[in-house]
Amino acid sequence: MATNMYDAAYALQKAITENPDFIALKQSYANVQADPQAKQLFDQFRAVQMELQQKMMQGQQITEADNAKAQQVVALVQQNPKIAQLMQQEQRMNMLIGDLNKIILKPLEELYGPLAQ
Repeated sequence: MATNMYDAAYALQKAITENPDFIALKQSYANVQADPQAKQLFDQFRAVQMELQQKMMQGQQITEADNAKAQQVVALVQQNPKIAQLMQQEQRMNMLIGDLNKIILKPLEELYGPLAQ
């Protein structure tokens, strides 16, 4: 019997939301949002990330000032334990999503071969 791909995708979505790493990520995010100082710093960090990402996507040069600003915000973010915990949880989820992506794309890799040879 053929599996409905959308049913499988929704089952995977449900499994992710029930995963302990996702639950911990969600709690860490709530902790940051509940702390006005951490929230402001995190929002600033995300704004700098988005600004740099937009520049890169538009083919604009990242300046020394951009790099210095980003490094300054990163240094502040790393000193905040709530944000550091959130970033650690994000990293764990990124690893999980990366592993899932490899599994999902395996049939295409087997068909076409690996990209990096």
